[in-house]
Amino acid sequence: MPDFFHGFNWLRDVIDILIVAYVIYRMILLIRGTRAAQMLIGLAVVVGAFIISQRLELITLSWILDNLLSSIVLIIIVIFQHDIRRALSQFGRNPFWGRKAGSLEAALVEELVKAGVSLANKRIGALIVLGRKTGLNDYLESGVQIDAQVVKELIISIFLPYSPIHDGAVIIQEGRIVAAGCFLPLTVNPNVSKEMGTRHRAAIGLSEETDALVIVVSEESGRISLAIEGAIITNLDGPSLREKLYQEFVNPQK
Repeated sequence: MPDFFHGFNWLRDVIDILIVAYVIYRMILLIRGTRAAQMLIGLAVVVGAFIISQRLELITLSWILDNLLSSIVLIIIVIFQHDIRRALSQFGRNPFWGRKAGSLEAALVEELVKAGVSLANKRIGALIVLGRKTGLNDYLESGVQIDAQVVKELIISIFLPYSPIHDGAVIIQEGRIVAAGCFLPLTVNPNVSKEMGTRHRAAIGLSEETDALVIVVSEESGRISLAIEGAIITNLDGPSLREKLYQEFVNPQK
């Protein structure tokens, strides 16, 4: 029996490589757009500097970097414990198989549409960011960190006038509400109508800098708008908002 398996050593090696490659790929997906991704770039620079210092025999620099790298695991755990916990949580929810994008994204759109229509009917202002590929960590850090399911009731409660975080934006990534009360950059485009308020300008500003979709509910008029790629679509109702979100998020045109 051992001789039989010995003849398939090449197959075992291939399987081993494929498994490792897939695990690395999934880890990259988990940290993409987070501070951990930026930290890995910094770590690569430090390792490169350590190798160069050894080659050039820079004794002092090599000693400093050697001591730093010997404690790097502990440093990573202490500084990035939140990112590690979030990544492990996502990995635990779906360790190897990708999510069923169609069904989950469709359910998320329905919750957003119901929340948007309800807020508009009550004339409650809202700013909801739907993240896509571009990382939004610069804006997440300005708000209150949340890890919650996207449901209409929670979104509405966040934007109620007496909520302490109602003035900022809610940011949704990977199908979860990750932060609320976030500050967004205002557009400096002179062609934007002067009738647009701060929420609309913030929505346009973020859509200019990232690929995120931004839903805006006007407190004054109760109208729903959607900012995409620096442009804003106004006067949406439930069906038209649903249609645009499906086009841009659930079934984007290739």
